[in-house]
Amino acid sequence: MGRSDKGAVALFDTRQEAAGPRRHPFPSARPIDAARTIDSISDASPWESLDADFGEFELVCDMPARVLWQYMKPVGRPSFTVGMLDDIAAAQRRVTDAFAACPDPADFPVRYTVFASRIPGIFNLGGDLPLFAELIRQKDREGLRRYAYACVEPQYRRATNLNLPAISISLVQGDALGGGFECALADDVIIAERSAKFGLPEILFNLFPGMGAYSFLSRKVGAVQAESMILSGRIYSAEELYEIGLVEMVADDGAGQEAVYDFIERHDRGFGARQAVYRARRVVSPVELEELRAVTDLWVDTAVGLDPADLRKMERLAAAQDRRLASRAKSG
Repeated sequence: MGRSDKGAVALFDTRQEAAGPRRHPFPSARPIDAARTIDSISDASPWESLDADFGEFELVCDMPARVLWQYMKPVGRPSFTVGMLDDIAAAQRRVTDAFAACPDPADFPVRYTVFASRIPGIFNLGGDLPLFAELIRQKDREGLRRYAYACVEPQYRRATNLNLPAISISLVQGDALGGGFECALADDVIIAERSAKFGLPEILFNLFPGMGAYSFLSRKVGAVQAESMILSGRIYSAEELYEIGLVEMVADDGAGQEAVYDFIERHDRGFGARQAVYRARRVVSPVELEELRAVTDLWVDTAVGLDPADLRKMERLAAAQDRRLASRAKSG
């Protein structure tokens, strides 16, 4: 079901701000300093300890805005490698431990969690394709299953928002493909920059996205639309996904972070009701860990049956991703 033209007011376009940039009530509505740490803040509260750099994943807590930024910062290909998955799990434990230590959940200083990427032009390109190909050639069913479970377990925790009294947001600035798209779908809200691209290309090498795509899409847009998106392998623009309701806001390129703060400014007054609605959504249409694991078991069964031609296609796609990353590094 598409959105009417009136719905376009939700698009965040910095060109509409003819009188100057929007002024936020949050003093930190500004680019986050990657070097900001607990040691650099003289008046830090105990909650500033949420800030942490795990290597391939980073937490930055914007206390005045009550926003916890979560950045993917891969060492190599921007995909869900084992190293990044380990770092995401460690970050999740840090946040849940902090929440458990809070005497009154209502006093927890985070209202919004934002999942984003440090790689310009790329949110995440999905699964670790070279690892897939290696494990499939070895017929290592258990290795594939371990990897798949390592993906869906943090996905499940994100889909339940770590049981925090917060609203989760994915900020997509660039390509979100395969598992990258699935990752964004786990959050309550997706905000995307105009040039962002979304897609599930696994069908190109005779596989399907097994880390939550069907579960999340079928609940948000229905099974028919979900299967069409999975089986077509088509790439979608941010505007197209806005029209079918998967993307909440579309921002100009480079204005994504400002759009996140704009969303918060517009809706923070009704935070309690909005957060309750998202929780009600999870009550009515819950995504259970057992379901995600069962789908990944189907994914493993399908993966081990791929033939050499399928694996060559998978590896060509991985090589194309590497070339693109190298090209960006040179131009940047």
